[in-house]
Amino acid sequence: MLIGLQNVTFEFGSRIIVSNATWHIQPGERIGLVGYNGTGKSTLLKVLVGEYQPSVGAVERGKEVTIGYLHQDLLSFDTNDSILEVALNAFEKARQLQKEIEELGTILEQTGDEEMLHLYTEKLHELDILDAYNIEHKTAEVLHGLGFQQSNLHRPYKEFSGGWRMRVLLAKMILQQPDVLLLDEPTNHLDMPSIEWLEKYLQRYKGSVVVVSHDKYFLNRMVTKIIELYQKELHVYNGNYDFFEREKVERVALQQRAYENQQTYIQQQERFIERFKAKASKAAQAQSIVKRLDKLERLEEASIEQRDIRIQFQIEKQPGKIICELKHITKKFGENTIVENAHAEINRGDKIALVGANGKGKSTVLRIIAGAETFDGKRTWGHNIQESFYAQHQLEALNLNNSILQEMKDCGSQQTEQQLRNVLGCFLFGGDDIDKKIKVLSGGEKARIALAKTMISRANFLLLDEPTNHLDMNSVELLINALNQYEGSYILVSHDRYFVSKTANKIWEIEDHQIKEYKGPYEEWANWKVQKEKTTKEVKPTPTKIIEPVATAPKTAIDKEKNKEIQKQQKLCKQLEEKIATQQQEKAALESLLAHPETYSNKEAFVETEKAYKQAAETLAILNKEYEIAFEKLILLEEK
Repeated sequence: MLIGLQNVTFEFGSRIIVSNATWHIQPGERIGLVGYNGTGKSTLLKVLVGEYQPSVGAVERGKEVTIGYLHQDLLSFDTNDSILEVALNAFEKARQLQKEIEELGTILEQTGDEEMLHLYTEKLHELDILDAYNIEHKTAEVLHGLGFQQSNLHRPYKEFSGGWRMRVLLAKMILQQPDVLLLDEPTNHLDMPSIEWLEKYLQRYKGSVVVVSHDKYFLNRMVTKIIELYQKELHVYNGNYDFFEREKVERVALQQRAYENQQTYIQQQERFIERFKAKASKAAQAQSIVKRLDKLERLEEASIEQRDIRIQFQIEKQPGKIICELKHITKKFGENTIVENAHAEINRGDKIALVGANGKGKSTVLRIIAGAETFDGKRTWGHNIQESFYAQHQLEALNLNNSILQEMKDCGSQQTEQQLRNVLGCFLFGGDDIDKKIKVLSGGEKARIALAKTMISRANFLLLDEPTNHLDMNSVELLINALNQYEGSYILVSHDRYFVSKTANKIWEIEDHQIKEYKGPYEEWANWKVQKEKTTKEVKPTPTKIIEPVATAPKTAIDKEKNKEIQKQQKLCKQLEEKIATQQQEKAALESLLAHPETYSNKEAFVETEKAYKQAAETLAILNKEYEIAFEKLILLEEK
C-alpha cells in the first residue's frame, strides 16, 4: 500500500463528506474518483494529501512515498521565469547537484584537495545515475506533448493564461514522477491532441494515478478501477467508467431487491405481532419477534440519484435548406493565419463539431459564422435563420441585478416557471439557488446560466463554444439528450470527445488554413485519422510506371526541387546517425576511463577526462535532438 484511508469519517462543517471509509491505493493502480458535483471528491483528495484531517480514523502513507497533487489552487503561483525553467524545477535534486559540482570544481582548481576530489567524483557518479544531462530534452518533450511550441519554451510563465499555466504545472508534476499522482480535473485546460498525449503517457506511467475527471473518454481509456463517492460512502468497481456504469445499475438493483425483501419480512413480522401480542399463548413469541426486529440492521432503499428530466427545446421558424455559406474567407491575426480563401457550407439538419488543437482558430471560425468577428470574404445566411450563440463573452449580456429565475423568464422562451425550474435543474441550479442574484455567482455558474438561456431561445441554429466546460457528467448527458431531440441545426466547439461523439453528425477540422469536412460521426473520423497517419508513416513502395502510347511528361521543376530537398534531408540524417554513433563510442570510452582507479591518481588527467565526458554527454544530447528535428522534417517532405 502507498497511501490510503482506514475507517475515515470526514466532516466539512456540519456536512459529512464520507463516513467510515476504507480505501488503499496500491502500486501501479490507475483509479478514477467519481461522484456527482458537490459530493466532495476534491475534498477527499485534500484529506489524502494531509491538507485536511479526518474527524475519525487515519490516513496511512507508506514510508518515503512521494505524492504529486495537481489542483486549481496551484494557479496562485506566479514567476518571471520561463516555462521551461518552471518545468525544469521538477529535477530539483539533479540541478542542485550540478551547482554543487560546479562549486567543487572551482575549489579543486584552486586547492587540488584529495578529499574534495573524491567527493567531486561521487557527485559526478550520482549525477550520471540521475541522467541529468538529458533533463532539458525530457522537459521539452513533455511540454511539446502538452501543446507548447518550441518558440514558447523560453517565454515568461507569467505571460500565459491560467489554462496554459496549468499545463506547465502538470508537466512539472509528471516529470517529478512521484509514487502517487493525484490529478483534479487535469483535462479541463487541454485540447484534444494534448488529452490524447496525456492519457497515453499515464497508461505507461510506472507510479499510481488517481484522477478526478468528468471526461468519460479519458476515464475509459486511462483507468482500471473506479472509486465512487456516493451517499457518503466509497464504492469500488474494478474496471473502467463504462464497466462502472453497468455494474452500478446492477448493484443498485440488487440492493433495492434486498431492501424490498427485508421490508416484506418486517411487515409479515409486524402483522404477527399485532395479531398475537394480546394472546397469552403467543405473547412470548410475539415479544421475541419484537426484540429480533429491534436488533435487525435495517437496509436503506436504493436508487440512483440523478436528474431524469427531458428538456423540450422548440424552434419558432423552419429555416431553408442552407443555413450559412462561407466563401473566400480569410482571417489573420498579424503574422498568424487562421484561414485563407476558405469555403464551407452548413445545411439544415447539420450537427457539426469543429475540432482540433488549441490555436488553430476554432472559436475564431465560430465567431465569423456568428458575425462577431471581422474577416475578408463573404458569409451568407440562409432563409429564416434565427441563431443563438453561446460563448464565454456572452456572460457580459447577463443582467447582474436579476435573480437566476428572472433572467430565464426575461429571455422570451415562453416556457412556464416549472419548465424553467426543470431546465435550471439540468444546469445544476436547484431549490433556493434560483433566487440568487446573477452578480453573486461564480464565473462557472454564470456560464451555465448563459448556456441555459441559449438552449431555450427558440432559435433554429445554435453556435456553442465549449458548452460542457462547467457541467457534471449527468448534466452533460441531459444536454446530449436535449441536442439529439433538438429539431434545429448547430455547430459546436468542444474538447470533450464523449460529448462530440454523441452529438455530431459531421466533423470540421481546420487544416492548412482550410476548413476540411468529414461527413460522419466522431468515432469514424477518429479511426479515419489514425489510418491516415499510419498510411503516411509506412514506407511507400516504388510506384509502378504506367506505359502509355506517348512519352511520359518530364518531372516539373517543383517535383525536382522536392526530390532534391528530400535527398538533402536524407543525407543530413545519415550524417547525424554517423556522428551519434561516433559520439556514443567516445562517451563509452570516457566512462571506462572514469571507472578506472588509475585515472584518479593524476588530478589533472582526471579533471580533463571528467570535463571531456561531460562535454561528450552534452554533445550527444544535442545531436539526438538535431536528428529528431531532421527526421521529422524528412517525414513531412515525403508526405507532401
